[in-house]
Amino acid sequence: MEAPLLPDFPSAPNKAQDAYWVGPRHLAGDDGRLYDAVADVLSSLGWTSLVIVRGRQEPDEAPEDRQVLRSTVLHISPDTLRWAQWVLADEPFHLGELPIAWQVSARGDTSSPLATWSAYFTPDVPGEVLADFLNALDASAQPAVPLGAPGVVLDAVTAHGWIRDIDQPGAGAMDPSFTSYLSLGEAPPLIQDADPCALADLADGAGPAGWQAWAQPALGTPFLWAASFSASTPDDLVAAFAGSLSSTAPVLRRVLPETTRDRLLRAPAS
Repeated sequence: MEAPLLPDFPSAPNKAQDAYWVGPRHLAGDDGRLYDAVADVLSSLGWTSLVIVRGRQEPDEAPEDRQVLRSTVLHISPDTLRWAQWVLADEPFHLGELPIAWQVSARGDTSSPLATWSAYFTPDVPGEVLADFLNALDASAQPAVPLGAPGVVLDAVTAHGWIRDIDQPGAGAMDPSFTSYLSLGEAPPLIQDADPCALADLADGAGPAGWQAWAQPALGTPFLWAASFSASTPDDLVAAFAGSLSSTAPVLRRVLPETTRDRLLRAPAS
């Protein structure tokens, strides 16, 4: 049952009420628990988690004095065709000037160690959205086979009231408040994809198109979050992400993003 949303509910939690049902989802942030929210889903799906620690140890140095330089957590599906890596502590590259938190990848068969496609998500992507994307990935019998078409991605958001880009109606859409966007265009640098063209500069300077999504509370302000899907990411999986992102169902939050809290509709969680 969905809770009614009240636009004038106080923005600061108090001792009696410190949790809210909030919307819209795409501006709700990750509640400060993006790792836990996603890791719980992957554990429920039976994925195995591995902790990879990189460090430096001097000769004759006690183990407790070892300097940990970088660490990451890798989650692998039972068939090893798909994996998700928490890279926030591993000196990640940036997307929209935000560090990458999760990288999700898949391959067509176990004979190749290389991912066919990869998707990247920064902090404050709502955990529910990433969970729905990963559930769709886990359920896919062939996670590296392109299914659907760009239209299914846009249909997923327009079904929830988003507006197609008037200049590129077949390649972009935005929410009615013009704060969150979904666009099919040239992928940013360092986005990994098995398509060799994705790593090459073409004659016209444009590479293969991949889906990008982001939220920017106001023009000229920093992004709240960003997501990027490499060119070979199946459109049906991107559509699962897009449909969840644009969902009108409220989400439970205790931590509200500072940059969007005034835009959120809020209702007590109890």
